[in-house]
Amino acid sequence: MESHLPALKEKNPQLEVVTQLVRGQHPNLKGIYKNHNERVVCVRNLAPEDIMLQASRLRCSLGRKVVKLRTRHVTKRPSVQGTWTTELKM
Repeated sequence: MESHLPALKEKNPQLEVVTQLVRGQHPNLKGIYKNHNERVVCVRNLAPEDIMLQASRLRCSLGRKVVKLRTRHVTKRPSVQGTWTTELKM
């Protein structure tokens, strides 16, 4: 990884790349975004190419929280007849 990090710094001068050795913890990548959100990705037992892939994913993401949708189908005008179920009696 030590040989790959300088290339990452040169390609992305807008990023701040800091390495920190913490004993007793697994290696992590941490992305801190302008909207004050953080994302942490564990890179334990990954090859250097996979770590660079995870770093590029952190760089390209917007840092927004993942929001789980209530339903799979989102519409502005829900059905007047109600939702369809298999238990309707005719």
